Amino acid sequence: MGPRRLRRRHHPRPLLRGLRRGDGGARRARAPRDGRGAAVTAAVEVEVPAVVDGLSAEAYHADRSSISSSGLRQLLKPGCPAQFKWDRDHPAPPKKTFDLGHAAHTLALGDGPELAVVEGARWDTKAAKEEVAEVRARGAVPLKQAEMDQVRTMADALREDPLAGPLLAGPGIAERSIFWTDPATGIRCRVRPDWLLTYPDLTLCVDYKTCVSAEPEAVSRAIRDHAYHQQDALYIDGITAATSADSVRFVFIFQSKTAPYLVTVRELAQHDRDIGRARNEHALRLYADCLATDTWPTWTGPTTDIPQISMPSWDVIRQTEEYLP
Repeated sequence: MGPRRLRRRHHPRPLLRGLRRGDGGARRARAPRDGRGAAVTAAVEVEVPAVVDGLSAEAYHADRSSISSSGLRQLLKPGCPAQFKWDRDHPAPPKKTFDLGHAAHTLALGDGPELAVVEGARWDTKAAKEEVAEVRARGAVPLKQAEMDQVRTMADALREDPLAGPLLAGPGIAERSIFWTDPATGIRCRVRPDWLLTYPDLTLCVDYKTCVSAEPEAVSRAIRDHAYHQQDALYIDGITAATSADSVRFVFIFQSKTAPYLVTVRELAQHDRDIGRARNEHALRLYADCLATDTWPTWTGPTTDIPQISMPSWDVIRQTEEYLP
C-alpha cells in the first residue's frame, strides 16, 4: 500500500478586528507556470523590486541572483563566507529533522508541501525506505501516523491561541516571495514571509517557528543563537522597499513541539532590531566584496600569521579570580 496523501483544509479567515484589508500598493507578479498549470520549480529571473505570488519554494531557494536572510546570517560568525559558498554550491538533501516543522507550517498556513503518511511504525525496512524515497522524490513530506496526528493537534492549538489564532485567521497570504535591491551595495535580496497581512495603514508579517520550548527565555536565546533579529530587520526592510508600505511590523509565533504545544507570540525590541539591521548591512558589504573578488574567506581571513585564541572572556575572568594571585 502506498503512502496516504493529506488534502489541506482551508478554513474561513475573518478580518482582524479594527483593520481593513488593502492592497498596499505593491506591484504584483505571478510565478510562471508550466504547460499543465503547475508552478515552475527551477530558478527564475524576477525584475526587482517585485512581489511574486505562486513561486514554488524550490524556485525561490534556487535563485542564485539574490541572497536571503539565512544566507546573510551564514556569512557572519559562527558561519563564514567559505562555509556559505560551500553550502550554496552543495545543497543538502531533505532531513528528517525538518519534516515536522515543514508539516506544521503546511497545516498552520494552509500552504506548503504535500503531506503523506507512510504506514508502519518502522521505516528501516526496504519497503518503507522505498515509500519514503518516492514521497520525497515528488516533493512531499513523509510522516508517520503519530507525527501526522501531532501536527494536526499543533495546528488546533495554534488556532485556539488568543494571539496566534486571530493573526493566522486574518486575510493573509502565505509564502509570498519579495525581491528588491539593497541601495547601499547593489545586492539583490529576497524574503518569503510565512504569512503576510496587508491593510491600508499597516502591513503585518507573521513568522511561525516550531521549537523545543516556547518558554520566553528559551525564545530569547533562540533569537540570539539563530540571529532571528537579522531576519526581523531584513523582512521589514524588504517589504518596505518592494511595496512602499508606510508601516511594517514583524511578529514571531513560536510553538513548542511537545504537548500541550504551547505558543508564544512576540514582537522584537527595537534595539535588537537595530542590531539585526546593522548585522545585515555588514553581511551585505561582505557579500559584495566576496562577489567582486571571488574570494570567500574562512574565519581567519587572508593571513600567514597564526592567530592566538583564548577562552571565552567570562571564563577567563572567573578562572583568573580563582587560580591566579
